[in-house]
Amino acid sequence: MCKGLEQGALPDLVIETAQAHPAGPGPAALVPPGMTPPPAPILPAHCEVIGHTEQRVGRDGQDYAIRFHLRLPEAWNGGLFFQGGGGSDGDLGDALGAMGISPPALARGYAVLSQDSGHDNKANFDPKRGGTLAFGFDPLARTNYGHASLQKSVLAARKVIAARYGKAPRRSYFVGCSKGGQEGLALVQRYPTLFDGVVVTAPGLSLPRAAIGEAWNTKSFSFSAANGHGPLTPLNIAQGFSDADFALARRAMLRACDRLDGLADGMILAVGQCTSARVLPAFNAIRCKGAKTDTCLTGEQITALQRVNGGPRNSRGQGIYPGFPWDAGWGAADWRIWQLGTPDGRVPSLNMLMGAGALASIFSVPPQALAPGAEGGLAFQMALDLDRAEQGILARGGDFATSGWEDISARSTDLSSFLGHGGRLMVLHGGSDPVFSIADTLDWYRAMLARGGDAARANTRFFAVPGMNHCTGGPATDQYAAFDAMVAWVEQQHAPERIIARAGPASPFPGRERPLCAFPKIARYRGHGDPEKAESFVCS
Repeated sequence: MCKGLEQGALPDLVIETAQAHPAGPGPAALVPPGMTPPPAPILPAHCEVIGHTEQRVGRDGQDYAIRFHLRLPEAWNGGLFFQGGGGSDGDLGDALGAMGISPPALARGYAVLSQDSGHDNKANFDPKRGGTLAFGFDPLARTNYGHASLQKSVLAARKVIAARYGKAPRRSYFVGCSKGGQEGLALVQRYPTLFDGVVVTAPGLSLPRAAIGEAWNTKSFSFSAANGHGPLTPLNIAQGFSDADFALARRAMLRACDRLDGLADGMILAVGQCTSARVLPAFNAIRCKGAKTDTCLTGEQITALQRVNGGPRNSRGQGIYPGFPWDAGWGAADWRIWQLGTPDGRVPSLNMLMGAGALASIFSVPPQALAPGAEGGLAFQMALDLDRAEQGILARGGDFATSGWEDISARSTDLSSFLGHGGRLMVLHGGSDPVFSIADTLDWYRAMLARGGDAARANTRFFAVPGMNHCTGGPATDQYAAFDAMVAWVEQQHAPERIIARAGPASPFPGRERPLCAFPKIARYRGHGDPEKAESFVCS
């Protein structure tokens, strides 16, 4: 038991464990399936706390609690670092504060918090109600997942910190990507005084609508089976495009848009300027005139890409979710795993595996459990009526006093309370994100700036990451020190106008540097200098 956290020291919280750890190697970082974790970080001496609050029995008969994971370094720097979650949450997280940060936040002296968002993937697993998505049938569990558990976890962590160190944190930061990005925006919008600096990447700020977009994209890529080329299966859809086909599509996009930033380098740095008016003629130039070959795309393939770019609309012609802008990362490994799955069928489409179940069980009223696996998700998405799906995410009824959209979206443009207390927000998004469209995040950001005026322009930043897929990957310079830039902004008043980014070893151009430029500027080649170095580019 760690000092200050003896049994009964915090009667309004349940401390399950409070274990002291000496300095040394820590656990391997949590990474997505199929990825190799980096070497285990060297951690300082610290106290590891696992606890919970608000234990209850839900309306669905399940036992719930908000569980938190906190690591408290002996040499504390006075800061709190909240590590965002991902997917449907339900996992405590490792509370290391890695999040693409090296060394991790714990090794830098921060107290690090992670949490399960109010449900547990093991304790609340129900195979009759979508397995790990069963919490979607309980209204409070759904609200906790959407936002409420965030504040409750932070308040619990602050009580533990005060008991351990005898004082409150001097500075508080949040960092998250994907669902973690949605959590950061929910904190900024709903609980605006909790954090000094918030860094979000690829934020799922419109999660319920994005899930409808995932179904739209699955339908868009179902052309192969629809044209009598085989049964409608996840594998059939995955094989509708070969890797060579996507390479053709990427080369066409690059011919149309690569030089918009002044340099043909396999990257479209002019995010937002690669329009269909530029791209479609390049696609038509590689349209098959007869039988399909490795050197052309069929009309059905081009139509599918156009539909993904355009995004879903309801029967009134109104957009439900923005489409995905043309970019050089389309068809890259991470991109196609989300949209179609791997060509060999070993990894099915994550849109089918995750997006379909989330829409049915978590985002809609009434919730619905799907048949398991990608097959169940595919059947649901193909049968989906877009009008009814849109109504479902906005609906209330029965035990649900709030809709999935009210609980889980994070699109408020009123950041006045957050900015008024001195908060700083940094948003980053990959130009080739296959699950949350950068166009949606930019739509929100522009509206937020229009409403927030000078305060929003001074205290928020948006950085596009050309070519990057979801959170990482793709033909991109996807390694950057955004958290360091945030700390310098909050503590030294150095507002970031550009962040130097590098391409990792898995990139097509390892070691390449580019500046990420604060919106609305983009990186442009100066016309001279080493094209692999950031100093050869100017933000304009």
